[in-house]
Amino acid sequence: MSSVVVEARAVRKAFGRTEALRGTSLAVDEGEVVAITGPSGSGKSTLLLCLAGVLRPEAGEIWYAGRKLDDLSESDRTRLRRREFGLVLQFGQLVPELSGAQNVALPLLLEKHDRGAANTLAHSWLERLDALEVADALPGEMSGGEAQRVAIARALVTGPRVIFADEPTGALDTVSGERVLGALMTTARESGATVVLVTHDNRVAASADREVVIRDGAVCPAPVIR
Repeated sequence: MSSVVVEARAVRKAFGRTEALRGTSLAVDEGEVVAITGPSGSGKSTLLLCLAGVLRPEAGEIWYAGRKLDDLSESDRTRLRRREFGLVLQFGQLVPELSGAQNVALPLLLEKHDRGAANTLAHSWLERLDALEVADALPGEMSGGEAQRVAIARALVTGPRVIFADEPTGALDTVSGERVLGALMTTARESGATVVLVTHDNRVAASADREVVIRDGAVCPAPVIR
């Protein structure tokens, strides 16, 4: 029997006079892969960042595993993201001064893991994601696909319960995008992680268990299948 792991309840979020989310609600089950789609500026990324605890809504509630994220302090939400969430952004957001392996090991080191064990695990994830060749390379020396695979390895190295991915293939060519998507989906399903991803790509949406369409800051009703 499925159970809800992360949920937005009537969430509203504005940036100045622009209301990005207008009473948006979404529930995601444990182990489910959900693709959030919709036009540019519809509120997709805002919803994802609210669900991940990066943004705090002005109204409504965000729940994760029975906890109301809105009530947590910034430090507690940051700690939660390091331990139980994996976050993949469109351009990787790697630390430019760190090598591929060091970027992947960083979340573990921030949680005071043994440096040797963290390095070993980082290399293991890079190998699983076909990115071991850039373990010693700096982000500026990587291709877009390589950097994104390193970012995915960093998101997965802590064994997150939920992976949030914002346009993970948006900046990549078709071949690189397919490799990155395949790596993300395979490793997530193998580990049983829940995945919430934002995408404009129909191929990415088709790989999910469910597609949720956002327009003008609200979830569109699901079509009736007769």
